[in-house]
Amino acid sequence: MTKPSCEYQPGLEGIPVAQSSISFVDGKNGILEYRGINIEELAQKSTFLETAYLLIWGKLPTKDELANFQDEITRHRRVKYHIRDMMKCFPESGHPMDALQTSAAALGLFYSRRALAKEEYIRDAVVRLLAKIPTMVAAFAQMRMGNDPVQPSDNLNYAANFLYMLTEKEPEPLEARIFDVCLMLHAEHTMNASTFSAMVTASTLTDPYAVVASAVGTLAGPLHGGANEEVLVMLEEIGSVENVRPYIEDCIENKKKIMGFGHRVYKVKDPRAKILQQLAERLFELTGHDEYYDIALEVEKVVTEKLGHKGIYANVDFYSGLVYRKLGIKPDLFTPMFAISRVAGWLAHWKEQLAVNRIFRPTQVYIGDRGIPYVAIEDR
Repeated sequence: MTKPSCEYQPGLEGIPVAQSSISFVDGKNGILEYRGINIEELAQKSTFLETAYLLIWGKLPTKDELANFQDEITRHRRVKYHIRDMMKCFPESGHPMDALQTSAAALGLFYSRRALAKEEYIRDAVVRLLAKIPTMVAAFAQMRMGNDPVQPSDNLNYAANFLYMLTEKEPEPLEARIFDVCLMLHAEHTMNASTFSAMVTASTLTDPYAVVASAVGTLAGPLHGGANEEVLVMLEEIGSVENVRPYIEDCIENKKKIMGFGHRVYKVKDPRAKILQQLAERLFELTGHDEYYDIALEVEKVVTEKLGHKGIYANVDFYSGLVYRKLGIKPDLFTPMFAISRVAGWLAHWKEQLAVNRIFRPTQVYIGDRGIPYVAIEDR
């Protein structure tokens, strides 16, 4: 057997694969910045579309630039009837992330122009993807219940319009604002699995719709975006505050993963989890208390007590599901919510990749045999 000839790190842990000026994370001190601006400040003062502009074009827009950007996205929210007809053929039992991946890829049939890095094409692609991804998520949510899609409203902002398409009723202003902040919090997070997947795909100079479809497929996994859906499953299994300690102790003893805890980068509580917890409490004041929140608080307390010394704390997935649940969003739509927001980050990395492109071609450490003779089939 051949011995490894170079250092190997499973999962590329700690190995830089790109240079980027899009976002910064300090995992030891719990700091997240978009283009140098702290996430807490953006959550208080910005909006998702302004944050998306910041991530993709590298600066905060002027008043006119933001107004034009918002207007373009509003005008491109609708999807072609061919795509709607295609979505009507999806199985009702299909997972919304699979529907989204297919629908995002299908956009490329109408708008793809491979290897074109001109600024006009980049802007058109950014606008179309940011505008149409929420429409497609909401459309599938309606179609699988046998309903026609709810058409976008030109009179509602980005977050409010999505909740309207999903529920067919206008949300309260606080609900729309809280959802908008959720989108900001999930918009970008350096070199995570889906972003790396997007960059590898982008490096071939394929179209941005394929880039986003690739990233959506990666995000769908339970170890990435699917974790927030699994958190609610865990809280439901626990059932009561009294059951929390024995449940967590059993997980630790049997080395079971505790969903919503631990992070490859953060060794303290995820700053996004702190903000989401505050959002959940504000939402409860409007819509009523959620008994799952009491269970969640006890889970965080016990896990911190048992595993905090190992740097395992609540991550962004732990409280996001509770917020989405109170907004009337079904659990299997939680990860598509993640995708709607993370499109901004994926597109920012796509644009950055185009500027300095070199196709990704990593090496491997071969550990198999060599020089084995071929054996004729009659002698095997």
